[in-house]
Amino acid sequence: MSKTLRVLHSSDWHLGRLLYGRRRYDEFAAFLDWMLEVIEQERIELLLIAGDLFDTTTPSNRAQSLYYRFLHNVAASPCRHVVIVGGNHDSPTFLNAPQQLLRALDVHVVGAACDDPADEVLLLKDTAGEPEAIVCAVPYLRDRDIRHSETGESTDDKSRKLIEGIYDHYARVCAAGEAMRQEQGPDLPLIGMGHLFAAGGQTLEGDGVRDLYVGSLAQVGSDCFPETLDYVALGHLHVPQTVAGQERIRYSGSPLPMGFGEAHQQKLLYRIEFEGRVPSIRMLEIPCFQRLERLKGDQQQLAGAIARLATGRESVWLEIHYEGDAIAADLRQWLEEQVKGTQLEILRVRNNRVIERVLSRVGEEETLDDLSPPEVFDRALAAHQVPEAQQADLKALFNGLLRELDEQDNRAE
Repeated sequence: MSKTLRVLHSSDWHLGRLLYGRRRYDEFAAFLDWMLEVIEQERIELLLIAGDLFDTTTPSNRAQSLYYRFLHNVAASPCRHVVIVGGNHDSPTFLNAPQQLLRALDVHVVGAACDDPADEVLLLKDTAGEPEAIVCAVPYLRDRDIRHSETGESTDDKSRKLIEGIYDHYARVCAAGEAMRQEQGPDLPLIGMGHLFAAGGQTLEGDGVRDLYVGSLAQVGSDCFPETLDYVALGHLHVPQTVAGQERIRYSGSPLPMGFGEAHQQKLLYRIEFEGRVPSIRMLEIPCFQRLERLKGDQQQLAGAIARLATGRESVWLEIHYEGDAIAADLRQWLEEQVKGTQLEILRVRNNRVIERVLSRVGEEETLDDLSPPEVFDRALAAHQVPEAQQADLKALFNGLLRELDEQDNRAE
């Protein structure tokens, strides 16, 4: 009789991420508490987290606290194993630092590519010490991990070598995993993990996904993941989806909307139950912990939309796009008056009318890319009809910001 194994697939937490300057720790905490309940209720035995646990390589103390508190709570749950791979936002050094300590809690971390691909293959055992699964835990593969640069290389050469390096790395890791399965038991599920961009993957405007490597050159096909893998848990794309229509290869997506472009997207976790090597997949809908809404229109349309939202007496964060033909003087102040005394909070205002005016001042023989930042700023001042008396001070402040950015870039180099 084949063994069963209950698995949960998650990724792209981005702990510590800000939304237009607003901290979201309460949302992250609510999600992690909810996921812990799911682990208890669904009797999950293996949790897979496919990269980008943190939003930056230097996570805040509070973000770290959320991470370690969750792992501590999982250790007291029915979940026997947690497998974590690093993402492009994560610091490999930071993730790997407590590696040995976390292993005592059956938390397995692979923050960066290993010199020996076999070291990315994990044999997981049940409470009786018997093998129950093999995981090929491949982290985000950085350029230096998989490609040797050569003088005179063209962009096409670099792209080809990157893709070849990714394919080769997965092939070697998965071959080591299959060899281990033949040794430990042919009915063991072989699970792959990764953090990368599979060709054809769906993204959304404003979702925060950064192209990997150089632009999107290193996108791989579904054939990167050998048929020997019974399930592939991927991270990086924030929209839950299969890869090339293959049910066994999936992105779980981000658990929270990373931007207003994801506001109405249903977030998911995948619950996978293995009967031997055969996976049965079920989607678990993640609750919305903070409602986001993007409103568009002229002042009359915006006022109506705000009034309708206010009747719900629900906390809502707003991104507002003004699209009226009339010049809206003191637009931000007017909008703040509209939400005063409600549970609505404006995080961003975008005046599309002004942006169109700036662009309309770009001649037919030039593009926005042809203009320097000061030139774009000058045209924005004109579009806003800012009085000449105020322009000098504003230009001085703007030029000061440019100098600070240049100095920061120089220090980074």
